[in-house]
Amino acid sequence: MTQGELDKLLALAIAQARGIKIPVSDKIDPQVRLNRRARTRFGCCILRDGAYTIELSAQLAREGARDAVLQVLAHEVLHTCRGCSNHGPRWKGYAQRMNAAYGYHISRTDNYDSLGIADQRPVRYWVVCARCGTRIPRMKRSPLVDHPERYRCKCGGELRVE
Repeated sequence: MTQGELDKLLALAIAQARGIKIPVSDKIDPQVRLNRRARTRFGCCILRDGAYTIELSAQLAREGARDAVLQVLAHEVLHTCRGCSNHGPRWKGYAQRMNAAYGYHISRTDNYDSLGIADQRPVRYWVVCARCGTRIPRMKRSPLVDHPERYRCKCGGELRVE
C-alpha cells in the first residue's frame, strides 16, 4: 500500500468516527508513519507536544488487506479521544459503536490470522496442552515458559513446554 493510500484510509477512519459523533482529536497528523521494526503490534497512537501521530506496522501496510489496515487505523484513531489513551470503558464503548456502524471487529488486541498476514516472528518455545493439543507459540522466555504448571489451557488441560 502506498503512503497516499494509507493517508486516505486514515482520513476515512477519522471521518467515520466523527460521522457517528465520536469526539476524536482535531490534532492528528494526517500522514501515517510506518514502523519497520514492529513485530508484536500492528499500530500505535503517539501523543507528542499535544498532537497525535498514528503509526502502522510496515508489514501490515505491505501485506494486509485494505479492510484490515482501515480497522487498525480506526482502532488507533479512537485513542485520540479524551480519556481513551488506554483500552478502558470509554475506549471500548467507542470501539463498539464503530463496530456496529461500520462492521469492524475492533478489539483491544488483534492477531496475525484475523488481519490476514503471515506471522514471521521466530518461535523459540512451544507451550502445548496435554488434553487438546493446542500449541501456543512464544518468542521469548516468560512466566508461562518457565512455569507452565501454574497455567491451564482454555479447555482446562495442563500445559507443558516442548
